[in-house]
Amino acid sequence: MTTRTTIALEDDLVGGPADQTVQFGIGTIDYEIDLNTDNASLFRSQMAPFLEHARRAGRGQRRPAHTSRRQNSAGIRAWAKEHGIHISERGRIPASVIQRYDAATADR
Repeated sequence: MTTRTTIALEDDLVGGPADQTVQFGIGTIDYEIDLNTDNASLFRSQMAPFLEHARRAGRGQRRPAHTSRRQNSAGIRAWAKEHGIHISERGRIPASVIQRYDAATADR
Protein backbone atom coordinates (compact mmCIF):
# COMPACT_ATOMS: atom_id res chain seq x y z
CA MET A 1 0.00 0.00 0.00
CA THR A 2 1.24 3.47 -0.89
CA THR A 3 0.34 6.70 0.82
CA ARG A 4 0.49 9.91 -1.12
CA THR A 5 0.31 13.29 0.59
CA THR A 6 -0.51 16.31 -1.54
CA ILE A 7 -0.08 19.89 -0.38
CA ALA A 8 -2.12 22.40 -2.34
CA LEU A 9 -1.61 26.11 -1.82
CA GLU A 10 -4.74 28.21 -1.61
CA ASP A 11 -4.70 31.95 -2.31
CA ASP A 12 -5.04 33.54 1.13
CA LEU A 13 -6.59 36.69 -0.31
CA VAL A 14 -9.35 35.44 -2.61
CA GLY A 15 -9.34 31.66 -2.31
CA GLY A 16 -8.69 29.29 -5.19
CA PRO A 17 -5.31 27.84 -6.16
CA ALA A 18 -2.16 29.73 -5.27
CA ASP A 19 1.07 29.55 -7.26
CA GLN A 20 3.57 30.87 -4.73
CA THR A 21 4.29 31.89 -1.19
CA VAL A 22 5.38 35.52 -0.77
CA GLN A 23 7.49 36.32 2.28
CA PHE A 24 7.86 39.81 3.76
CA GLY A 25 8.48 41.51 7.07
CA ILE A 26 7.27 44.62 8.83
CA GLY A 27 8.86 45.74 12.06
CA THR A 28 10.22 42.70 13.81
CA ILE A 29 7.58 40.33 12.45
CA ASP A 30 8.04 38.12 9.39
CA TYR A 31 5.01 37.12 7.33
CA GLU A 32 4.23 34.86 4.43
CA ILE A 33 1.13 34.68 2.28
CA ASP A 34 0.11 32.23 -0.43
CA LEU A 35 -1.00 34.03 -3.60
CA ASN A 36 -1.86 33.29 -7.19
CA THR A 37 0.26 34.89 -9.91
CA ASP A 38 -2.01 37.93 -10.38
CA ASN A 39 -2.24 38.72 -6.65
CA ALA A 40 1.51 38.22 -6.17
CA SER A 41 2.16 40.71 -8.99
CA LEU A 42 -0.33 43.15 -7.46
CA PHE A 43 1.33 42.81 -4.04
CA ARG A 44 4.78 43.47 -5.49
CA SER A 45 3.63 46.43 -7.59
CA GLN A 46 1.95 48.04 -4.59
CA MET A 47 5.07 47.53 -2.47
CA ALA A 48 7.42 48.83 -5.20
CA PRO A 49 7.29 52.56 -4.25
CA PHE A 50 8.30 51.68 -0.69
CA LEU A 51 11.00 49.23 -1.73
CA GLU A 52 12.57 51.79 -4.06
CA HIS A 53 13.34 53.98 -1.05
CA ALA A 54 14.13 51.24 1.44
CA ARG A 55 17.48 49.71 2.33
CA ARG A 56 18.08 46.05 3.01
CA ALA A 57 18.48 45.17 6.64
CA GLY A 58 21.49 43.18 7.71
CA ARG A 59 21.62 40.34 10.15
CA GLY A 60 22.82 42.46 13.02
CA GLN A 61 25.42 45.12 13.39
CA ARG A 62 28.76 44.50 11.83
CA ARG A 63 31.81 45.01 13.93
CA PRO A 64 34.56 47.25 12.61
CA ALA A 65 37.29 45.34 10.83
CA HIS A 66 40.29 45.12 13.13
CA THR A 67 43.40 43.18 12.34
CA SER A 68 43.07 40.03 14.37
CA ARG A 69 42.72 41.63 17.79
CA ARG A 70 42.85 38.30 19.58
CA GLN A 71 46.25 37.50 18.12
CA ASN A 72 47.50 41.04 18.80
CA SER A 73 46.13 41.47 22.31
CA ALA A 74 49.49 40.59 23.89
CA GLY A 75 51.13 43.31 21.80
CA ILE A 76 48.47 45.84 22.80
CA ARG A 77 48.88 44.94 26.48
CA ALA A 78 52.67 45.29 26.22
CA TRP A 79 52.31 48.65 24.50
CA ALA A 80 49.87 49.86 27.17
CA LYS A 81 52.23 48.78 29.96
CA GLU A 82 55.15 50.62 28.29
CA HIS A 83 53.05 53.78 28.15
CA GLY A 84 51.83 53.61 31.76
CA ILE A 85 48.29 52.56 30.88
CA HIS A 86 46.94 50.08 33.41
CA ILE A 87 44.83 47.27 31.98
CA SER A 88 44.18 43.78 33.30
CA GLU A 89 46.25 40.84 32.13
CA ARG A 90 43.12 38.99 31.03
CA GLY A 91 39.74 39.85 29.59
CA ARG A 92 38.58 42.44 27.11
CA ILE A 93 40.88 45.32 26.32
CA PRO A 94 38.99 48.63 26.63
CA ALA A 95 38.11 50.23 23.29
CA SER A 96 39.80 53.48 24.35
CA VAL A 97 43.11 51.62 24.78
CA ILE A 98 42.73 49.95 21.38
CA GLN A 99 42.04 53.32 19.78
CA ARG A 100 45.13 54.84 21.39
CA TYR A 101 47.20 51.84 20.29
CA ASP A 102 45.89 52.12 16.72
CA ALA A 103 46.65 55.83 16.61
CA ALA A 104 50.16 55.33 18.02
CA THR A 105 51.03 52.46 15.68
CA ALA A 106 49.29 53.69 12.52
CA ASP A 107 52.61 54.63 10.89
CA ARG A 108 54.03 51.13 11.23
